[in-house]
Amino acid sequence: MSDIRRIGAGARMSKAVIHGSTVYTAGQVAEKTKGGSVGDQTREILSLIDQILSEAGSEKEKILSATIYLSDITTFAEMNSVWDVWVDKANPPARATVEARLVSSEYKVEISVISAR
Repeated sequence: MSDIRRIGAGARMSKAVIHGSTVYTAGQVAEKTKGGSVGDQTREILSLIDQILSEAGSEKEKILSATIYLSDITTFAEMNSVWDVWVDKANPPARATVEARLVSSEYKVEISVISAR
C-alpha cells in the first residue's frame, strides 16, 4: 500500500485518494453556501476541488474526468455558467452530469473528479 496516499481520511471516507499518478476525489459538497444557490454552491465546490488537487500535487488542467450531480437538472445552465468560467478551456475533462437525490435537500450540487498528477 505504499503507493496509496489518502487526503482527509476519516472513519468513513477520504476527501481524496492518490494511487500512483492518479487522484480520485470524493464527491464534494458546499458547506459555506449549503442551502444557497446552485451557482454559489458550484463556486465553493470548485474552490474545494482546487485545494484538494493542490494538496495532491495536481491542478484542474490535469483533470481527466468529472461527475456532477444536480438535485434538479433544470439548474444545469446555472451550474454550467460557473463551470465554464472555472474549467481550463485548453484541457477540458470528460464529464457527466446527472440528476440525483443528494444526501440533504440543502445540497444542490455534488462534484467528484479524477485527475492525473
